[in-house]
Amino acid sequence: MIQRADYVIPYFNNQLRLDKPPLAYWAQVASYRIFGESDFSARFPSAIAAALTALVILAWGCRIGAAEVGWWAAIIFTLSLQTFVHAKAAVADMWLVLFMTLANRAGYELICGRQTSNAQRPASNIQRRWWWIFYLSLALGFLAKGPIAWIPLLTVLAAIILARDWQLGRNFKFLRGILLMLAVVAVWGIPALIQTHGEFFAIGIGRHVIGRSLATMEGHGASSFGMYLLLLPFYFVTVFVGFFPWSIKLPWLIRQLWSQKNTGIADSSDSGNKIDNYLLTGIAIIFVIFTLVSTKLPHYTLPAFPLLALLLARHWQGAATVKNHGSSFRTIATSAACVWIAIALVVPLLVARFFPAYQLFRESRAHLQTNMQFASVEFEEPSVVWYFRSRVQGFLTRLNKKNAVDFMSRPGPRFVIVPTPLVQTLFPNRPQTWRYFPTHGFNIPKGKQVDLALVLKSE
Repeated sequence: MIQRADYVIPYFNNQLRLDKPPLAYWAQVASYRIFGESDFSARFPSAIAAALTALVILAWGCRIGAAEVGWWAAIIFTLSLQTFVHAKAAVADMWLVLFMTLANRAGYELICGRQTSNAQRPASNIQRRWWWIFYLSLALGFLAKGPIAWIPLLTVLAAIILARDWQLGRNFKFLRGILLMLAVVAVWGIPALIQTHGEFFAIGIGRHVIGRSLATMEGHGASSFGMYLLLLPFYFVTVFVGFFPWSIKLPWLIRQLWSQKNTGIADSSDSGNKIDNYLLTGIAIIFVIFTLVSTKLPHYTLPAFPLLALLLARHWQGAATVKNHGSSFRTIATSAACVWIAIALVVPLLVARFFPAYQLFRESRAHLQTNMQFASVEFEEPSVVWYFRSRVQGFLTRLNKKNAVDFMSRPGPRFVIVPTPLVQTLFPNRPQTWRYFPTHGFNIPKGKQVDLALVLKSE
């Protein structure tokens, strides 16, 4: 985007990248402007989005309970394993989580909020503010990761139906709000559709939303109907990993909720049941939708984690007040924080040597020239583009074994990355001026060990 001065259409390796809308890329552009181009700059926006999500959870938790509920919920979300991973990843997921959480909070206020907060601020003004937040959050969520960000609309509709209070629908002014949401999306969407001749819709929505829902993409999910049925409980199992260490309290939380339902006891009043019902509705809808979708990845249910954190914090804090066992929360939080910090500081340094693209770049960067062309054979990780494009202006060309020799025989500086066993076969009599950099590592997308070599021609 920076090189092209085109902030409407994302490109990757000089090819249209129509997988997702551009909000995460815009945030990375801003980060690049401030910090320069680096791994840190690419990851920093996700950390900001995670921090803002924690603040939304904090405020929401204080609103529905004691101050401890807000703090506990924010800490639970922040120290969950899935948050720890995605809050430092250069992906769009945390922006999606932020705006879905904000929309869910606004939806809660429009359904369950107080009639007035004080004499100077009538209910209509408060509702108007939350109405704007709700629909703008849905629009920004779409710009982060597409129509999946509109799940909070289903949550509020389900909450209204379950409450059997059709008057609540008036607070949302659905027709006007949806038009506002679509208008905000259209500010980017119409130019994007025009510039790509409709491809952004066909690929972004057709392939990556509808296609991902009905069929397995990129090997993530079931390849047959039988396997699809077998994977239906997938997210109800992976939540115990993604929500770790707090998932150890989920069986207890389920028992608490079941006990309240059977005994008819709420935490203090009917408002407690409304809060639980709203949070449970939002969690259930997210899990059900992604359970039915064919393509499956463990982080797809991450937008439910803020709601799950609030639900757990509400009941855990209430039990701690009654039974005086809040120390267990502090123990888990302190232990998790220490472990995550240790992992963040130590593990990347230990495992970096196992990532072949990084190793090849580090070993060859002193010999790279800005006008070089580069290619790869049987190795297509995006990290190759990320690292080498920071030094060279050319774009990665994907080759097969037959045309690798022709590529290197062309005039001008260039290099090719090939499996190490093929080097001698492809370049048996390579000139002594060519440089050779071998490495051994792990190809994460393929899940296998790889032996690679970079063959470089300076002139």
